[in-house]
Amino acid sequence: MNYHENPLPLEEQLRIAMRHWASGIGIATASYDGVRHGMTVSSFTSVTVDPPMVLVSLQKDSRTHDLVFDSQAFGITLLAADQRELSDIFAGRLGDDEHRFAGLETFTLKTGSPLLFGGLAVFDCRLKDSYDAKTTTVMFGEVVAVQISSRPEEELRPLLYYNQGYHWLEQD
Repeated sequence: MNYHENPLPLEEQLRIAMRHWASGIGIATASYDGVRHGMTVSSFTSVTVDPPMVLVSLQKDSRTHDLVFDSQAFGITLLAADQRELSDIFAGRLGDDEHRFAGLETFTLKTGSPLLFGGLAVFDCRLKDSYDAKTTTVMFGEVVAVQISSRPEEELRPLLYYNQGYHWLEQD
């Protein structure tokens, strides 16, 4: 198979090309001065294990972005295949995003960032550094605590995002 030139603007070509990159889905959260917010993210990855560091990219115009800077901390909950609705809630697809945590059970570890029950794993991070990337900020977090789900092995399947839709891995 060969590649072909595309007459679309580079930004649109990038959007189309990135649809072919499958990624896990997480919820980035932060809390400051009694206000908490969260958003669905797929731009999350491990940077190093020594020191333990991750990165997440957040839209600059989001409330979560501002709360991370105010609190200097953030949490990440990795979603399981059966948590599609949580992804939609925190992406603002199901209505009023003022109350994204309504009816959800949360907990905290060391930084006070809210974490969601039921995910595959949670990361509690202190903001270590950031990089301005025009409409987003790439945030580097030092992982200060992590917990892994106690779900049975057969339920440890990640929710994936690929080509503008949700997917999951099938068990053999």
